[in-house]
Amino acid sequence: MNRAFWKNRRVFVTGHTGFKGSWLCLWLQSMQAEVTGYALPPPTQPSLFETARVADGMTSIIGNVQDPVALNAAIQKAQPEVVIHMAAQPLVRYSYDNPVETYLTNVMGPVYLFEAIRQVSSVRAIVNVTTDKCYENKEWLWSYRENEPMGGYDPYSNSKGCSELVTAAYRNSYFNPARYDEHGVALASARAGNVIGGGDWALDRLIPDIMQAIVEKRSVQIRNPHAIRPWQHVLEPLSGYLTLAEKLVEEGAQFAQGWNFGPRDEDARPVQWLVEKLTEYWGEGANWALDARPQPHEANYLKLDISKAGALLGWQPRWKLEHTLQTIVDWGKAFRAHEDMRALTLNQITAYERWTQ
Repeated sequence: MNRAFWKNRRVFVTGHTGFKGSWLCLWLQSMQAEVTGYALPPPTQPSLFETARVADGMTSIIGNVQDPVALNAAIQKAQPEVVIHMAAQPLVRYSYDNPVETYLTNVMGPVYLFEAIRQVSSVRAIVNVTTDKCYENKEWLWSYRENEPMGGYDPYSNSKGCSELVTAAYRNSYFNPARYDEHGVALASARAGNVIGGGDWALDRLIPDIMQAIVEKRSVQIRNPHAIRPWQHVLEPLSGYLTLAEKLVEEGAQFAQGWNFGPRDEDARPVQWLVEKLTEYWGEGANWALDARPQPHEANYLKLDISKAGALLGWQPRWKLEHTLQTIVDWGKAFRAHEDMRALTLNQITAYERWTQ
């Protein structure tokens, strides 16, 4: 990733008030990009967006990706060169109760965005962020490659599979790599695993649930201790998205495809292992217990094959899972101590950039 590439670069980020979006916008600000964000208000209280004062270094527009008129106006005003689409309904369990909202946001959101982009001439690169759950999960032992079939058991996962199909249709129909010299737009999708990091307060997500229970000195309730997830710090896939966007701008059509950004195989760990490590690192008597109540279906095993990103983008994960968990504990304790969370989050970004091991 080239920091100089992003200086004064006009970047439009949807979902900038969310957990991943806030980390991304802070990173872009640190590289002096001209960032415009478009999203609903922060989805939680507290939120990383407010705690780290993310809006201070960017243009923040509160709007809904389901509103094509407002979205088009925001794109027209920003005239971005790079668009990174992260606005989403991101929760599996929430999608069971709110399937229509999930499909409207996760399927029609990209449609409205791509339509808005077709009306401006400034855009050169689009990265549509989906999820590892977009694949048809066969619960097998090997990792999923980018050419595996789309699927999704639950409304959230399926909606992201649909988003991938929408991306492919728009790439074929309007941003075709074979006609890149005519339209000049490179459209790619990015699929990441279970992202974790400081500043996540989302409902029904493991790390926020663990951290909240620890802070409140409650026993951490775990739904599915043997489920294996591809855990990675949020900065890992974000570095992939930024690297991919650079390639899309500088080299165009050959990178306009789907990409996996996941952890190393050894960091795909069971939920129980993760909880035990986090409670150990936090100390202070933190502990966990099994939540025996009936739960909706969630996949037990899913891993991503990241060999293509390594070979063609030169991207590799940097932080081992143990170090990632330590940074989350550091972030949580700093927040409890009322430290400057913008400065601390930016310092963790700098530490990630400088990591060489």
